[in-house]
Amino acid sequence: MKKLLPILILTALVLPVVALAHGMVDLPTHANLIDMIADIANYLFWILLAVSIVFIVWAGLLFVTASGNADQIEKARGIILYAIIGIIVAILAYAIRGFLLGLV
Repeated sequence: MKKLLPILILTALVLPVVALAHGMVDLPTHANLIDMIADIANYLFWILLAVSIVFIVWAGLLFVTASGNADQIEKARGIILYAIIGIIVAILAYAIRGFLLGLV
């Protein structure tokens, strides 16, 4: 049951996004390779940001359900730390992408 709860939470968070994304995304036609790579990087940025937020929510749930258990609190802190590092890396990669596109 303990392994099933995170899977159910993740499914509940992701399923509406998948269902609503059906009619929202138009497949782009790319004039050149640079535009295609920029679009892929843009999609990856938003996916990484969403995954990081899901991990922060999961770590918050671990904090709430820790009941003073030091191991679970440390695990939650580690998850939050790595999620924040992931967000920072995503933002830096997005900024570098924007800088490089400005040069081209």
